[in-house]
Amino acid sequence: MDSEIELKLFLPAQLADLLVEVLNAYPGATPQATHLLINKYYDTPELVLRAQHMGLRVRKRDDYKEQTIKTAGKVVGGIHSRPEYNVEINANRPDLSLFPAEIWPQGFDLNTVNEQLECVFETNFTRRSWHIYIEQSLVEIAFDTGHVIAGDLQDPICELELELLAGDASALLLLATEIAKKVPMRLGKASKAQRGYLLAGKMHPQPLEDLQYIRLPTDKSLQNTLIALLETGLERWQLIESALIDSTDIDQQAMLWAQLRAAVRALRMTLNQFGILGQHVADWFEQLETKLDFISALEAHCLLLADDGNLLVKAPDAELLLEQIHQDMRANEYEQKLYQLWQQPEYGQLQLALVDLLLKTEKGQHQLVDYPELELFANHLQQDSWKRILELMPQQLDMNSLDYRSVAQALDESILVGVVYGELYLSAERESFRAPWQDLALGITTLNAYQCLRELSERAGVDINSWLENKESSLLFAMEHSRKSALKVKPYW
Repeated sequence: MDSEIELKLFLPAQLADLLVEVLNAYPGATPQATHLLINKYYDTPELVLRAQHMGLRVRKRDDYKEQTIKTAGKVVGGIHSRPEYNVEINANRPDLSLFPAEIWPQGFDLNTVNEQLECVFETNFTRRSWHIYIEQSLVEIAFDTGHVIAGDLQDPICELELELLAGDASALLLLATEIAKKVPMRLGKASKAQRGYLLAGKMHPQPLEDLQYIRLPTDKSLQNTLIALLETGLERWQLIESALIDSTDIDQQAMLWAQLRAAVRALRMTLNQFGILGQHVADWFEQLETKLDFISALEAHCLLLADDGNLLVKAPDAELLLEQIHQDMRANEYEQKLYQLWQQPEYGQLQLALVDLLLKTEKGQHQLVDYPELELFANHLQQDSWKRILELMPQQLDMNSLDYRSVAQALDESILVGVVYGELYLSAERESFRAPWQDLALGITTLNAYQCLRELSERAGVDINSWLENKESSLLFAMEHSRKSALKVKPYW
């Protein structure tokens, strides 16, 4: 048995030549032979192996054939750790009896499964490889370009795998970070096998569940809490990326982008709260936050168009305004935003830095903030967040539209603190306290939509000032009443 530890990264296909150039020139890199790998993945019609979290393939490289079975493993960030068993074969189809008997679960009907095996999909690609010594560790870099094939369907492969051959897993991240400075790339969660099962229609994408509160460790230690928060944030980030790739609905995309921004903000806040947010990582977070500025405009556009533009029913020249909104959306090219992000080197470097921080936390290499109990730590963070809100939105202040829009991020981050640590508190008090502030956040989204509409109407030469002021005044009256009432409610922590 081999235990495979590898870091998987995805990159845009147009950067393939640049990556090869960078790797060929990397100090101490030894190019290996280039091979065409033909891989057929097998399972039964009922997906018995998939149900056991096993992946079975036959790989052909030149005249050499090998069958491999990978058993259940773990993915942390983009680092995949999974046991695998390899056997050289002469036949064109696999024979499960050639693998060690102890890998099969109790009651596994080996002969029946063997007879029912069929090819579900293929992954055929060209692999270019390099061996690199770094920090007393030996890493193999494999760059794969080709396709996942299921029947008449194809999905392109353009990914980098860094496999630890000897030494410490930290070498994978160190090397990946050096490469990512020159070639933009991002963490890869989905394996080729997962992509094949998806393409063949044999499995469904992992659902992106609505995150009410984060599940915290039962021992409530600060170290394990930090691990849970980093794992959850990275996992959610990658799931949202996958959902954005698949989504063709602009309203769903707006929701997903808002969730991605929330995940990124929660990760930054967590590192800062635990005292491990370094300046380089903080700068990358700030750059990404700037790149995500378009989300407010996207949400505004979607809100204005919701229910066939119901918000504009009684507005002057509503049809002209709706056409102006559609033009503005096309000009913003929202469907290109994710691919534009992936071409920023800082995007992948930030993801890699987060995985590095996670691994160091697991090894106990961080000097964390000193708090005797998680509850006391959470209370302190909640109180700091509440103090910030009181300073920005005091009871005696009469807030206008600009005031509210200027505190949008602060309010969002305060709500996120409650998402992260809300599990520690009684639900009734927690929900009654949080509800009006969540409503205010939705109100700010509507105020952003009104501001967007004001700018669009001016460009179109349509006078809607009187109508818009009435709409805005009504909303502000309700928001002010809600805010001033909410400020009188006793905090739940």
